[in-house]
Amino acid sequence: MSNGAPAVSDRNSLSVGPDGPLLLHDVHLVESLAHFNRTNVPERRPHAKGSGAFGTFETTQDVSQWTKAALFQPGAKTDMLARFSTVAGEMGSPDTWRDVRGFSLKFYTSEGNYDLVGNNTPVFFVRDPMKFANFIASQKRLPGNGLRDNNMQWDFWSLNPESAHQVTYLMGDRGIPRSYRHMNGFGSHTYMWVNAAGERFWVKYHFRSQQGVQGLSSDRATEIAGEDADFHRRDLWDAIARGEFPQWKLFVQVMPYEQAKTYRFNPFDLTKVWPHSDYPLHEVGTMTLDKNPANFFAQIEQAAFSPSNLVPGIGFSPDKMLLGRVFAYPDAARARIGTNFDQLPVNRPRVERNFYAIDGNMNYEQGEMAAVYAPNSMGRSYSDEVGRVDNGWESDGEMVRQAYTLRSDDDDFSQPGALVREVFDDAQRDRFVDNVAGHLLGGVKGDVLERAFAYWKAVDPTCGERIEQKVRAAQAEERNPGGEADEAKGDAEAGIIVEPAPTNGTY
Repeated sequence: MSNGAPAVSDRNSLSVGPDGPLLLHDVHLVESLAHFNRTNVPERRPHAKGSGAFGTFETTQDVSQWTKAALFQPGAKTDMLARFSTVAGEMGSPDTWRDVRGFSLKFYTSEGNYDLVGNNTPVFFVRDPMKFANFIASQKRLPGNGLRDNNMQWDFWSLNPESAHQVTYLMGDRGIPRSYRHMNGFGSHTYMWVNAAGERFWVKYHFRSQQGVQGLSSDRATEIAGEDADFHRRDLWDAIARGEFPQWKLFVQVMPYEQAKTYRFNPFDLTKVWPHSDYPLHEVGTMTLDKNPANFFAQIEQAAFSPSNLVPGIGFSPDKMLLGRVFAYPDAARARIGTNFDQLPVNRPRVERNFYAIDGNMNYEQGEMAAVYAPNSMGRSYSDEVGRVDNGWESDGEMVRQAYTLRSDDDDFSQPGALVREVFDDAQRDRFVDNVAGHLLGGVKGDVLERAFAYWKAVDPTCGERIEQKVRAAQAEERNPGGEADEAKGDAEAGIIVEPAPTNGTY
């Protein structure tokens, strides 16, 4: 039993005679049912459905000129955990819905845990955290009928044109990865690196899949969703089990600290990418996943990632979304798992901790007779640094409610327009138009539909016009929503879209 004593029976309850009532003092029965009633923890609000694995990150290049972080010193090998996920779907939703994928990493470094909580996209839908809860609500379910609703999604997107870059990315070939192994990952936010001399730099993280980047057509993804809702979870597990360990190479873009003040658009805006022509990629090292979890719930479902977990040599930036997540993520873990979620083995750092948070539910780190307060004269160490921090930045001005001061190239449609015209080829543009039109035909109507047409014409007039024509033609002929989508542009039989070998392009 749970107290360590032997159980009399795991098959039969205690009753008054074979046909009589059960007895409350059948402790084993009561404990079994009580624990069963509490088996689930609340699922994550976004990123509920996911999977993960353990592995190692090895730094293969010398980037010490930019950061003193121990895990990024040449030759360093760091144990790590990766969790991949969908954003909008619930725990049991299909893996192959068109959605952004989470790309969350936990590095168990010699200086404490470092978490990089990103996506498989280099940008995001909004730039201010005040909009985040509303954005997620628009992607979930209507309160009345409990159904997901395309009209609600487009209502939000079309009223927030800053979403155009991410939605363009989402409706392209990368909107449905073939597997977690066949997608790139991005830190998305801008972070700070600090070197041993105290010099500061702004960086963006890019993890490039060494399996290649491959996507699924909408038709094939829909088929798979009906055949195997856990398609991506199964693929990752099976690949590692048979010894095909997926790898990603980490590259960073590096911007000198002072250049951020005068760059042509705000480099901390999460809806923008930095052109590689301005800030090329620098290789850092390789991430390899080679160990499946021993217990999915304990090691993946209870894993808690947060951008608040930093180590020396790495800092935040003025990215408002990042700063909002710094609070929100550990707070979500406390609400979902418990006050001392960080004491669970999967979340606990591999180094000794000396911190002054005490008690709370499920606390099992014993302080014995050590002082539980700081400062103290009982011999327990505490920190007391004052003055300038090495991973901070300057800030001044009035208190305002505004997401960044506009600069010369700060608009919402130039970058997604460039993605459509300069990165997509003709076949990708065709599939993109089909994907958008199919999504709009899934219940988007009235003023929301008209705003969506204007939204896409602002991104690219030609593609926007094609989207409108396709939707109106389908409506006029009363076809099924999305029925026109021609996905044969990819692999007609397999429904797999294979990207060419990666180049040093912006994406």
